[in-house]
Amino acid sequence: MKAITVLVVDDSALIRDVLSKMLVQDGDITVVGTAHDPLEAREKIKALNPDVVTLDIEMPNMNGLAFLQKIMRLRPMPVVMVSTLTTKGASETMLALELGAVDFVAKPAHDAPGGLDGFGATLREKVRLAAQSDVMAHAHRAPPPDLPLKTAAAPDGALVAIGASTGGVEAIRQVLAAIPPDCPPVVIAQHMPKGFTTRFAARLNDLVPLKVIEAEDRMPLEQGTAYIAPGDYHLRVEKSSGQMKCRVAQDEAISGHRPSVDALFGSVARVAGRMGVGAILTGMGRDGAVGLKAMRDAGAFTIGQARGSALIYGMPRAAFEMGAVMEEAPVERIAGRLIAALGKLKSAA
Repeated sequence: MKAITVLVVDDSALIRDVLSKMLVQDGDITVVGTAHDPLEAREKIKALNPDVVTLDIEMPNMNGLAFLQKIMRLRPMPVVMVSTLTTKGASETMLALELGAVDFVAKPAHDAPGGLDGFGATLREKVRLAAQSDVMAHAHRAPPPDLPLKTAAAPDGALVAIGASTGGVEAIRQVLAAIPPDCPPVVIAQHMPKGFTTRFAARLNDLVPLKVIEAEDRMPLEQGTAYIAPGDYHLRVEKSSGQMKCRVAQDEAISGHRPSVDALFGSVARVAGRMGVGAILTGMGRDGAVGLKAMRDAGAFTIGQARGSALIYGMPRAAFEMGAVMEEAPVERIAGRLIAALGKLKSAA
C-alpha cells in the first residue's frame, strides 16, 4: 500500500521537526518536505505534489488562511490545519474549515490528556482521513438552489437532528443556511473537541437565519433554534413535563466518539418518533448509522448526504448500507428535503 505523502508547513523549525517525527511513526505516512512559510510551501507543493499538507495559521509573509484560500482556488488538495486551542485560534480554525480545510488538530496544552503521544495519534489519524477525502469534487460543488425556502413550520413535537464528522462544519453551515427561522428545534452532533464547539456555534449564529447555540444540560428546545453538542460531551434529547429538553452528559464514548451521533439520533428516535427528521452528513466511520436506523424504524424521515457531495462518504454510506437512509441527496438539496418532510407532518396534523 502506497504511503501517504505529507508536506509540513510551520514557521517554527522545532514544530516542523516534531510534527515530521510524529507523522512517520507508524510507517504508513512519509513526510516528503517541510516549509517555513507559504511562499516556500507553494514551490514545494508544485515540486513534490504531496497527498496532504499540514498548515499552521500564524506564519510570516502570508497568513495561513490566505494561503489556504489560494490553494483551494488554484489547486484544491487535502489540508489539515494545526491550530492553537485559544479563542482566537478556534475562530480562525472555523474560517479555515469554511475555506476548504479537511480537518484540524489542536496543538496540545502542557496538561492535555494523552500529552504528545495522544496528539501524535490524532494527527496521524486526521492525515489518513484527509488523504481519503474528495477535495476536488468538494471544491467544485454545485451552488445552492436559487429559490429560497419560505417556511419550515411544523407541528409541536417535531424535531430535526443532524450528525456529521470530517467535512461537517461546512456541510452543516450549508444546510442550516437554507432553513427558515420558523422551523422546529434542530439538534446537532458534530465530531469536534472541547474548546471549539463554542466558536462553531457562534460562527453559525452569525451566518444562518436560525439562532445557533451550544447546548447546555436541561436547556428547553425552542422553535427556530439549533443546539450544538458541546465538545467532549454527548447531547441527547428527553421529554419531561411535556417539554423537550437537551441532556448533556460526559458518559462513555460511543462508536469511539463523544459527542456521538448515535447517542443523539437514538434519543430523538425515542422522544420524537415519527415527528423526527434526521440527516447524516459527511464523515469517516459508522457513527450515526445505528441511531438513524432507530429513527427510521420509529417512523422518522431520514436522509444521507450523497456520494460526490460528501467530503468523506463514510458515515452516510454506513447508514445507507444499514437501511437507515430513506433517500440520499447532495448537500445543497438536503435542507429542502428536510423541510418537505416537515411539511408532510404539518399536513397530517
